[in-house]
Amino acid sequence: MYRYSEFDTAFLAERNRQFRAQVERRIDGSLTEDEFKPLRLMNGLYLQLHAYMLRVAIPYGTLNSAQMRQLALLAEKWDKGYGHFTTRQNIQYNWPKLQDVPDMLDALAEVGMHAIQTSGNTIRNVTADHFAGAAADEVADPRPYAELLRQWSTDHPEFQFMPRKFKIAITGSENDRAVIKAHDIGLQLVERDGVLGARVIVGGGLGRTPMIGKELSDFVAFDDLLAYLEATVSVWNQIGRRDNKYKARIKITVHEHGIDAIRAKVNERFLQVRPQFKGADMNLLEEIKGHFAAPTFREASVASFEGAYTNDPVFRSWVDTNIAPHKNADHAIVTISIKKHGATPGDATAEQMRVMADLAEEFAYDELRISHEQNVILPHVHKSDLPAIHAKLKEYELATANIGLISDIIACPGMDYCALATARSIPVAQEIATRFEDLKLEHDIGHLKIKISGCINACGHHHVGHIGILGLDRAGVENYQITLGGDGTENAAIGDRTGPGFAYDEIVPAVERIVETYLEQREGAEETFLETYRRVGMAPFKAALYPEARANAA
Repeated sequence: MYRYSEFDTAFLAERNRQFRAQVERRIDGSLTEDEFKPLRLMNGLYLQLHAYMLRVAIPYGTLNSAQMRQLALLAEKWDKGYGHFTTRQNIQYNWPKLQDVPDMLDALAEVGMHAIQTSGNTIRNVTADHFAGAAADEVADPRPYAELLRQWSTDHPEFQFMPRKFKIAITGSENDRAVIKAHDIGLQLVERDGVLGARVIVGGGLGRTPMIGKELSDFVAFDDLLAYLEATVSVWNQIGRRDNKYKARIKITVHEHGIDAIRAKVNERFLQVRPQFKGADMNLLEEIKGHFAAPTFREASVASFEGAYTNDPVFRSWVDTNIAPHKNADHAIVTISIKKHGATPGDATAEQMRVMADLAEEFAYDELRISHEQNVILPHVHKSDLPAIHAKLKEYELATANIGLISDIIACPGMDYCALATARSIPVAQEIATRFEDLKLEHDIGHLKIKISGCINACGHHHVGHIGILGLDRAGVENYQITLGGDGTENAAIGDRTGPGFAYDEIVPAVERIVETYLEQREGAEETFLETYRRVGMAPFKAALYPEARANAA
């Protein structure tokens, strides 16, 4: 993983020193809240419903054990003992005191971490496939390219006050685990005639106007990629809407102008900026790549793993759901669920963070990843170590075998924390997970992704959930809309709205009726919810959700 240089360290120290002075001026009244707001947002500090919230960047979801332990320290020393991992591969602290934030930022800097551009109308934390560097199906590890984009975008003088926020995601695989089509720019590494480059998707995004991104270019060689992205962001920065923040995202610009017109403008701008890139970016990329060399994978027998898999049904269930193929056949990718039934999706205690850090240090070549699905990954684990890892995870309530199942729910903080939220998300997620655990149906249901947002901003990615739930305020009462058939993979799709929303006490029974309908309609256990929905359509689910409408029609 990338290690900070002397320049990086000095830059971050000066940035933190400046913000400490700004905080002092806010506390003594020299700055009003309105004057302080743009300064704090550039440093990842929000004013939420009950307190300030600090959002810390975990670039492309990668961190080591020392960094995870430092995140635990922040949770314990300056918060309430836990942190919340987000769909942007960040971690949020929901209860810091303003006067403590500069100390938190200095503590992060000690381990090469920061909160810069995790908010504001800038290029946000660049996210990546959480299996990057380990996946058996990738063309190349996308993280060196993500790090290049991070360095390019940080404090970029042209891109600090754009029409709105801007998000980039990158994957090295045809199997999209980074939801690239729901980002302002999505990049897929591809190889053409022996040359590595990227397919560029533009104009994706969720929120109040959900859109799937469109292909801007099917191939840009890496020699030209940074100049091409500079041209793309520059075009939007010039012509993007600034008169209405709800129409300011690049997805609206692409929609209003059309992808062909945007492509023509980008190509024209690219020819103008390309001469400014004289190879320094490629020299930097080669230097960065040196930080991402694969570990030297150890060789050992896998007999102990095979024995445990055969003889221990609890371990076998965990392996079947939480383990993914690794590019080295003797190794595995371990996803640690922080979605215990009834728990808050994405929350991890300081103690749990330290346990995961210890496991990474002992068994996983000192690497961890955070997924946009709000779980933690050990990317490189020898299979012989899986029984020991599972045993340790069980001690700390981290061994839930539910990855990709109905309780592995993505949920935003909702009205329990967020000032923008119009409904609760966390209790809905907890009740759904608990209900299906009680029914003991989860593994029979199989692959099913539920995503919940507490407002129209869609931080819970509900539009691309197989079952999406959106909480809204209807005359002071929580009302939950349901969408079906969303997909956040390479076959990305926006879900279809079922009809009228449901009250808080009706939403879990409504989900149960959807699942019952799926189990009745599927052609066999191997047919997933999404496959069934695409085959039979909305009608049977709508009939189950709104039986009174069917009766009235009769």
